Amino acid sequence: MIAAQDRKLALWNIAVAYIAFLIGTLTGLLQVFIRNDALKLPSWLDYYQILTAHGVLLALIFTTYFIFGFFITGMSKSLGSFGPKVRLCSWIGFAVTTIGTVLATVMIVSGKASVLYTFYAPLKASGWFYVGLALFVVGTWISSFALVGHYIVWRRRNKGQFSPLFAFMTITTIVMWLISCLGVVATVVFQFIPWAFGWVDTINVELSRSLFWYFGHPLVYFWLLPAYMAWYVIVPKLLGTKVFSDSLARLAFVLFILFSIPVGFHHQLTEPGISEFWKFLQVVLTFMVIIPSLLTAFSMFATFEISGRQKGAKGLFGWFKKLPWKDVRFTSIFIAMAFFIPGGAGGIINASFQLNEIVHNTLWIVGHFHITVGTPVAMTFMGLTFWLIPYLTGRKFSKSMQKLGFIQIFTWTIGMLLMSTSQHILGLLGAPRRTAYSGYNDHPAAQGWFEGLITNHVTMAVGGSILFLSAMILIYIVVMSMFLSPKAIREEDFVEFPMAESDTEHTPKFLENWWIWIGIAFALIIIAYAIPLGGMLDNPGSEGYKTW
Repeated sequence: MIAAQDRKLALWNIAVAYIAFLIGTLTGLLQVFIRNDALKLPSWLDYYQILTAHGVLLALIFTTYFIFGFFITGMSKSLGSFGPKVRLCSWIGFAVTTIGTVLATVMIVSGKASVLYTFYAPLKASGWFYVGLALFVVGTWISSFALVGHYIVWRRRNKGQFSPLFAFMTITTIVMWLISCLGVVATVVFQFIPWAFGWVDTINVELSRSLFWYFGHPLVYFWLLPAYMAWYVIVPKLLGTKVFSDSLARLAFVLFILFSIPVGFHHQLTEPGISEFWKFLQVVLTFMVIIPSLLTAFSMFATFEISGRQKGAKGLFGWFKKLPWKDVRFTSIFIAMAFFIPGGAGGIINASFQLNEIVHNTLWIVGHFHITVGTPVAMTFMGLTFWLIPYLTGRKFSKSMQKLGFIQIFTWTIGMLLMSTSQHILGLLGAPRRTAYSGYNDHPAAQGWFEGLITNHVTMAVGGSILFLSAMILIYIVVMSMFLSPKAIREEDFVEFPMAESDTEHTPKFLENWWIWIGIAFALIIIAYAIPLGGMLDNPGSEGYKTW
């Protein structure tokens, strides 16, 4: 068990994460009924308020707090307890992040920041919303520096040794996060805040969007890499085997630093002001990100097969039957992995020039987002939750709770299949995203969005309802695991952190030479962004608009 003070820090992060999850899933439920014209909001509440709250609370707040709770627990477990300075720095980071979270959320709820989680200019929110965003990011930086400091102390005490794989992956994710946040901090501090408070009259729209997507796409990998960490480090332990290849795992994470950042223009393929060459270059780099994902898939299936063969599996797919399907910790993560297959395929479509023209501003993108973040990432986090909170609280995770966990992940799976599938199909039929209900003057095409079995908004609402039910079951499990389940007394009742062994005997030392990878990353960023961003500096500015 990790030190009590480290446990408290991790639990506070996880608690805030699930408060955001509760509110965020409720706003999601409201959205699917509004789009189906089955619900009318009161006059004091606007559709775009709840749409903004849904995106910010789930995509930014829930994920970030949970990730740092996971990191704090794993770093304390793998490298030893935090020192006083690291712990203090972590608490300061948590406090600053939380102040920013509360400030931004208040602005959204009060109707002063209905600009969606991408906060595209020239939509103009209250200046305090952008101050909240800035504090949120700065707070995560402080927490990140604390974890990096803990890692550096360990390296000094263990010269010549490879850091534990969990710690290496944590630092990789943090390095990527720190570099990618430079874009959003630059646009928020130097563009949005002066503009929103009236210190300047206009904002450079194209530059602001480009700086956001410099951050926005690696944000996806900031969510995904902690899930990959669980796949690489937690799953083998659940299977009773070692990490398949330490060097492959480290290489895959290093490649994410290189290729996840200089690719933001593939989110702007439909926008003018960026030449085709620079869009094409970043599309090519986008496809390079597929390589570490394929390495991960190969490593996972190799781990499954090795584990199965060790347990006596025969035949080509005999190992499949030997997987621990009765362990909700494993089954939840396996389903998450399965969802990432169509999610990754959809990402290839989104990043392709011609196909992106068809799906860009449609519900297809919303469906894609939910089967890449809402399932592979979220369900992995759910699988971690089942043991992470009991590990931190010292409470039992009983057989009845495990059964409830299975109900939760299966309902989430069913709900996501219904909702995401209907969103993909509706997108191909032209149904737009980012909009409330509209009949478009009874246009036949729009009427078709409400007909058919899985091609209508009713199916999406049914799926969303099942997802909300699943979310409430998860909240119940979280509350029980934090406060109400019996304390573990017998040794066999204590829940452990399942961290697999990783053989570093054949791992090249250059994989942990951070200066190499950070240097290459910045070189790729300069190649991909310097000239196009430089050309945007003299773009004409736009006044702000409030459309809600």
